[in-house]
Amino acid sequence: MAQSTRAPPNEPSYDLLHLRGRHPLDALFNPHSVAVVGASERQGSVGRTILWNLISSPFGGTVYPINPNRKNVLGIRAWPSLEALPEPVDLAVIVTPASTVPGVMRECAKTGVRGVIIISAGFKEVGPEGVALEQEVLRIAREARIRIIGPNCLGVMRPTTGLNATFAGDMARPGNVAFVSQSGALLTAILDWSLREAVGFSAFVSMGSMLDVGWGDIIDYLGNDPRTRSILLYMESIGDARAFLSAAREVALHKPIIVIKAGRTAQAAAAAASHTGTLVGSDEVLSAAFRRTGVLRVDSIADLFYMAKVLARQPRPNGRRLTILTNAGGPGVLATDSLVMGGGELAKLSDKTMAELNGFLPSAWSHGNPVDILGDATPERYAKALEVTGADKNSDGLLVILTPQDMTEPTQTADRLRPYAKLGKPVIASWMGGSDVAAGERILNDAGIPTFGYPDTAARIFNYMWRYTYNLAGLYETPVLAEEPPGREEAERLIREARAAGRTLLTEYESKRLLEAYGIPTVETRLATTVDEAVREAESLGYPVVLKLHSHRITHKSDVGGVKLHLGTAEAVREAYAAIRGKLEVLGQADGFDGVTVQPMVKLEGYELIMGSSLDAQFGPVLLFGAGGTLVEVFKDRALGLPPLNTTLAGRLMEQTRIHEALKGVRGREPVNLGALRKLMVRFSHLVVEQRFIREVDINPLLASAERLVALDARVVLHGPEVKEEELPRLAILPYPVKYVERWKMKEGEEVVIRPIRPEDEPRMVEFHKTLSEQTVFLRYAGMMKLDQRVAHERLARICFNDYARELALVVERGNGGELLAVGRLTRLPGTEDAEFAMLISDAVQRQGLGTELLRRLVEVGRDWGLQRIVADILSGNGAMQRICRTLGFQIIQSGDVGDNVVKAVKVL
Repeated sequence: MAQSTRAPPNEPSYDLLHLRGRHPLDALFNPHSVAVVGASERQGSVGRTILWNLISSPFGGTVYPINPNRKNVLGIRAWPSLEALPEPVDLAVIVTPASTVPGVMRECAKTGVRGVIIISAGFKEVGPEGVALEQEVLRIAREARIRIIGPNCLGVMRPTTGLNATFAGDMARPGNVAFVSQSGALLTAILDWSLREAVGFSAFVSMGSMLDVGWGDIIDYLGNDPRTRSILLYMESIGDARAFLSAAREVALHKPIIVIKAGRTAQAAAAAASHTGTLVGSDEVLSAAFRRTGVLRVDSIADLFYMAKVLARQPRPNGRRLTILTNAGGPGVLATDSLVMGGGELAKLSDKTMAELNGFLPSAWSHGNPVDILGDATPERYAKALEVTGADKNSDGLLVILTPQDMTEPTQTADRLRPYAKLGKPVIASWMGGSDVAAGERILNDAGIPTFGYPDTAARIFNYMWRYTYNLAGLYETPVLAEEPPGREEAERLIREARAAGRTLLTEYESKRLLEAYGIPTVETRLATTVDEAVREAESLGYPVVLKLHSHRITHKSDVGGVKLHLGTAEAVREAYAAIRGKLEVLGQADGFDGVTVQPMVKLEGYELIMGSSLDAQFGPVLLFGAGGTLVEVFKDRALGLPPLNTTLAGRLMEQTRIHEALKGVRGREPVNLGALRKLMVRFSHLVVEQRFIREVDINPLLASAERLVALDARVVLHGPEVKEEELPRLAILPYPVKYVERWKMKEGEEVVIRPIRPEDEPRMVEFHKTLSEQTVFLRYAGMMKLDQRVAHERLARICFNDYARELALVVERGNGGELLAVGRLTRLPGTEDAEFAMLISDAVQRQGLGTELLRRLVEVGRDWGLQRIVADILSGNGAMQRICRTLGFQIIQSGDVGDNVVKAVKVL
């Protein structure tokens, strides 16, 4: 057994071991002591309200008023400064004017404060002077490793612990829903509503201007909070897009994240920007980002809380098919309209279900869905109908509607439905009416069946539910591997040469060569700089041909008469050449003529699509797919997505367009090869994320038919030559890190490939786990884990789908595309600058140097990430792993916090 040491208190590894259980945001949410800087006796002041809230709702810690002009505040001894306090405090709440905040922050840094809430306004929302103040505050905080919520915020409330560091008028009830808002006024309104409706919260957070702590930080923290079951967000701006997407994707699988985003219209976006002082990006792009990460977007504050309620009580539906059970036709029709208009479907009742319903319902029942069981429906009829329709496999969910007619018994009916609250699919209800149905509503809600006052509302909520399931499923569906781009270097050369020449526009000829470098088929295109060359190329290709303007300056050829079609003779080519040149002279753009391109006239048998990319202010490059051609701006049948794509995500992007149905084959047309189209979209997304100097790119049209996919025209705009690589817009989602792909030889000379894992590796990970002995499994997992548990899709999908902003797994592959031999993973520890590694090596190739090589590479990844430390928990009996760690400079430390049979490996970078 390897010898271990105990870390001395002055070692960085010691700090890690003893602070590992304390998240940096704990200072903000679970402080042991709080100082209120600017505490006041003045009635109605923010400093007085915050101090009163902290002392009147005990949170188990000490409160220190800071006021140099008073000996006590609200009967509590006041202190002149943070430095005068008898002990360091975890949290400082600052309510002094904005101009004084940098000085207070310096005092916080000097006294070891770990968390600060800046209530004060007057920062970037007031202009350049406020921006400068913010930057100084942030610089101090970063140097001292202080985390800040605010400025210009209401504060933080933790009803489950009693902490109320806000200037709200009341304390929220404890519950399991976290509500986080950029608007403090909205928080106070929701607080008032929640007290009336008896809704409780695990956290109540006002984010303010998000100088430091942003959406990503807060989602990460609440995602690991055992008191929080769902996270509700009111958002005006996204802030750090990459941090938000990374955290949301990680948390959304096990906790619902439901958001309402203000600023959908241009006018509202302008108002939001002036409110927060933050740029608001495209609303369509934001919706695409939410879909990509499994976040559910709703349209109203009411829906925000409806969804939190329904997801806490009922399972998510597997699909969009709803069965509606009602005692009146009108409400059923309203629910159907709401369902179908929102993308849902009425379930088609099976023959078995129809037969069973016919067996006990009156003959006048609707004989279809909605299932109208008539106005005289008894509680027993309701219960039997729900039991039968709930068992139908064609249905993904049930909506039960009751209208209070003379013979209706709302309370007794609700009581009879209680046993059906858990059918394995969602059951929701609409008890329409007022006081007559109130008791029945309480019974259903207490039983776990959410109720809604109107049936169209209930149907809308079901639509949100299936969309949420759909978005989550897309996160971890195993995609098909798309081919690697064959010509990255050729693409880089084309772009480099154009920028060196001072150009920002590629010609159509260059654009098509760029696409071909990424395996995107284009129509054959030849360049001609004289009329005679144009004729020769046309005759070589064969008539009919197309002539298009070749220009280094003009972007849209059609706008200047630069496209001539159906040219069947040499004379027609000469006339077209002269016409294109002449039109530019008339327009005063003769210097934009650099020749023409000659292409075969392709029969437009198929569908004209558009595929493109442009920049968003907050998310960087954004992909577009939809119906193409010259009327693309008129029809606007398009969908947006964030790169990079895999085949699953490409399919999801296509499904959002109307033309997708046509691509599957309509009116006798053969379907387009959608698998090939998905792979082409993946390659296009690789082009966008790898060739970062591309500012905009359009393929329009991309001709799609049963026989082929071919780009007929393309336009590429580059960043100017003055733009340096470090100034390029940041990608919202990190692409596959190609730089970590390398060949390496094992001790016995066999060459392997070490590369980052891909989602497409899931089937091979299943085979890899079959090669592991019980001993290897035990040493890795500190216990036995059965094969079927290790290879479950839900588990392996999460392992193979790396978010490269927070984790990286390297696999060792035999040959190109062969079996996997080993895997090593580096995962950031949230809220810290540390990461944890884990490793697993197939028994057949152990003692071949793979462990040392994998860990060496993971250490290099950690350095690239700018980490401070890399750690791991290792069984005391795993001497081999400990020896590898020592070889690479890790300390092996006996750690009492994880048990006597476990040691901790720590490397300070």
